[in-house]
Amino acid sequence: MSFFPVNLLPFILTVLVIEITPGPNMTWLAVISALDGRRAGFAAVAGIALGLSVIGVAGALGAAALIQSSPALYETLRWAGVAFLFYLAAEGWFSAGRPQETQTGSYRGYFLRGLLTNLLNPKALLFYIAVLPSFVAPAQPVMHQTLTLTAVYVAVATLIHALIALTAARLEPVLNDPRRERLARRGLSALLAVVAVWFALTTAQ
Repeated sequence: MSFFPVNLLPFILTVLVIEITPGPNMTWLAVISALDGRRAGFAAVAGIALGLSVIGVAGALGAAALIQSSPALYETLRWAGVAFLFYLAAEGWFSAGRPQETQTGSYRGYFLRGLLTNLLNPKALLFYIAVLPSFVAPAQPVMHQTLTLTAVYVAVATLIHALIALTAARLEPVLNDPRRERLARRGLSALLAVVAVWFALTTAQ
């Protein structure tokens, strides 16, 4: 038995295409990294990675099939994710111009938000339900392949998210002026609200 799934390379290419497509994670990471710095972005990246890992392992153990067979459960998860994105957008909008807490006190919050955003992300769940199984070879142990592909997916996604955080963080010095920061925070919060609407439309079954 080969240690790696036979379809590993096509899977990696598919994941790259999916992850460079703009979505909630990319938008939110760009917002916090540009406004609050690289370390805040990395804390969020760690939370996102854990969320993707939890969903992937749950999918490998059968939770994905359960949710796929229960439209009501899927819809509950989907709308919870949409509501959380709107919450983040509203919080960013109304906190613009107010004194912000120190970064060192907020890293845990960024991590937990990244985690929660992805636990409530039906697009991630759809990936594990609809995309990943198509790269599993029936002749090899399914659990081994599923867990390996999940680890590869999380690794590729985390690398891309870290690059987004690094790139966006370069804008932080430009936003040190309170007026520019307020305008940027509200503009990016409005963009996050637009992403939430797009998210609701594109994840409907």
